[in-house]
Amino acid sequence: MRVDLLAGATYNPAVMPSPVPTILVFDSGLGGLTVFSEVLKVRPDARYVYAADDAGFPYGRLSEVVLAERVVAVMERLVELHDPDLVVVACNTASTIVLPHLRERFSIPFVGTVPAIKPAAQMTRTGYVTVLATPGTVARDYTRDLIETYAAGCKVNLVGSRRLAGIAEAEMAGEPVPDAEVLAELQPCFIEDEGGRTDVVALACTHYPLLLPRFQALAPWPVTWIDPAPAIARRVTQLIGQPVPGHEADENETVAVFTSGAGISPALRGALQDKGLPVVAVEDMPLVYG
Repeated sequence: MRVDLLAGATYNPAVMPSPVPTILVFDSGLGGLTVFSEVLKVRPDARYVYAADDAGFPYGRLSEVVLAERVVAVMERLVELHDPDLVVVACNTASTIVLPHLRERFSIPFVGTVPAIKPAAQMTRTGYVTVLATPGTVARDYTRDLIETYAAGCKVNLVGSRRLAGIAEAEMAGEPVPDAEVLAELQPCFIEDEGGRTDVVALACTHYPLLLPRFQALAPWPVTWIDPAPAIARRVTQLIGQPVPGHEADENETVAVFTSGAGISPALRGALQDKGLPVVAVEDMPLVYG
């Protein structure tokens, strides 16, 4: 059975218990802010918890078993504390590995994140598509299944960057790296030969849209960049409905929670406030694994 990570395999949408839902957006770090921003646009009335498991970042260094145990344990604490009506797992790596475990453990709906290979194949004119992801996402069978299913007629270039997620985190913390370092990670995305050249790049890590202005400025030629966040936001409204008229969330109804907080600087606090997250908290959950 092919699992739709956005919608879930078995979850049947039901009427949510509260007209003003609590939405938890979860990631290993700050990449999920790109998803949070889009979800906030479609449900500005909701209460939000943005949870960054920075004690576990980056998830790509963990084995699948350790990652599944880690995310389930963190989610148990978050669900107990915040009682969300819906959870968005704004992380490709966690979505492809952990969503089945989360759906088995909890009764609330989970919306996942998958590489935008289908829309990339639909949008390309040259047939040259790049999927820019983490090494873990590039290696997943799920990613290759998506290519076989939706992009079999395209030349798909899988690029697994080991540095871009960390570069995006540094950017948010007010410590941007030089253009040359970003370009070194970006260059493998662009292929040109006698048959054509890359015209679509799917950003298959939620961290990467944080760097999109720099990508656009450094790209050797213009391409279409695909950010999955708007599609995730649409899926959220499909599951929990449209905004409640007359209700607008106030600052006390949004909070950013970190499992370590070691990298929380004044610059990062300012960036979080600009994103709509003025309250920052730490729920200490050290990463322990053998």
